[in-house]
Amino acid sequence: MKKILAAAAVLVSFNAFAGGNIDAGKAATEKYNCFSCHGKDYNTPIDPSYPKLAGQHEDYLAAALTAYKRGGDGANGRGNAIMGAQVKPLSTQDIKDIAAYLHSLPGTLVLRK
Repeated sequence: MKKILAAAAVLVSFNAFAGGNIDAGKAATEKYNCFSCHGKDYNTPIDPSYPKLAGQHEDYLAAALTAYKRGGDGANGRGNAIMGAQVKPLSTQDIKDIAAYLHSLPGTLVLRK
């Protein structure tokens, strides 16, 4: 029983460590001016073709940013000149932090009808 509890504690602490830091994500979005295209509240992009990011699923945001970093030529990559340039300097932790921050914001996304 003690081994099971110890293993559960390790898993819980690993999951807490594996996620992003909301405060660091906020700082990163400000540093890289993400709001200039996606809107100050990340709910009102400057162009209707740009996605609303506030409240989006954290894992989706991290996967999308990682795909932009890979680029359109690689497997599981996304090709977009603007986003490719924006994510190029981001570390894996930066991506997790940004995803955590954007997920934490109130959004207008319809999750279930």
